[in-house]
Amino acid sequence: MAPIILGLKKQPWADVRVLATAQHRHMLDQVLNFFSIDPDIDLDIMRPNQALTTLTARLLLDLDDVLQTEKPDVVLVQGDTTTVMTVALACFYHRIPIGHVEAGLRTWDMQNPFPEEANRVIAGKLARWHFAPTEGSRQNLLREGVSDSKIIVTGNTVIDALLIAVAKNLEIGIELDDNKRLILITSHRRENFGEPFRNICRALRTLAERNHDVHFLYPVHPNPNVKNVAHEMLGKCPNIHLCEPLDYAPFVAAMKRSYLIISDSGGVQEEAPALGKPVLVLRDETERPEAVELGVVKLVGSNYDRIVKEAQSLLDDEAAYRMMARGISPYGDGHSAERIVETLRAHFS
Repeated sequence: MAPIILGLKKQPWADVRVLATAQHRHMLDQVLNFFSIDPDIDLDIMRPNQALTTLTARLLLDLDDVLQTEKPDVVLVQGDTTTVMTVALACFYHRIPIGHVEAGLRTWDMQNPFPEEANRVIAGKLARWHFAPTEGSRQNLLREGVSDSKIIVTGNTVIDALLIAVAKNLEIGIELDDNKRLILITSHRRENFGEPFRNICRALRTLAERNHDVHFLYPVHPNPNVKNVAHEMLGKCPNIHLCEPLDYAPFVAAMKRSYLIISDSGGVQEEAPALGKPVLVLRDETERPEAVELGVVKLVGSNYDRIVKEAQSLLDDEAAYRMMARGISPYGDGHSAERIVETLRAHFS
């Protein structure tokens, strides 16, 4: 959202108010700081081990008060978090139009990813403007009966933000051997908790044992379902560096420095190809099929054999690596926020 916020703040016709629910407190604060954005309203909703039902109920109550006080002409939300779904529902109750940024992503499986698929479907049913990142996303929305006049293909603002970030001289903040290739890892999806995540860790341990000349960097999510297992299974591997979650700027620097990325993140599937980094996705399905179709992303799920085979191939086969590391992304050209701002300007004028 940062490129949209910054773009709208330059417009004389727009009075921009930034609301932070702080569903993910630490992740939010460091990004706001990086882009020099100060929230006008901060609900500070984060609680340890908060259940989704509790989070949703608290958000609805707090948002009700905010919307009655602010009385906005339009509310913009981005993505597929519980915050997005709840804001869309609260605005619907108050008859306030919603603009959904990153609209139309679908796996067509409500359990995968969970709860993100349901969140974005619900938000999509309630949105007035659907800012779709790709033509494929537009087709998904049309398939669900959304009027074509409400869909604007903009690209994804995550690429706008990425290009702003990579233009700066960013540091990872972790000492790494420049002579070794780096594999960057992220894994935190709820659907991988339990045995699937243990399979992922087994595969990472095997890759580390077979490739002593490769450094593995894994910023570990604080959820006990991830953190405890990761440290138990990977903590003794000398070439696997487990660290706390990286802030936005160091993470972008880590992506830029990496040779290969193994991840179950949605955003990484969009960002990494733009940097020319192959991605092995630790999921069986993805709402971002465009990168898979281009051949710059591969789905490996939590399958031990597939993870090991595909990663080792990219480490050993230069031709296979070049096929994926082409530096192309179907998700944006860095001007997505401008298109969204222009859509709103045309509406209000």
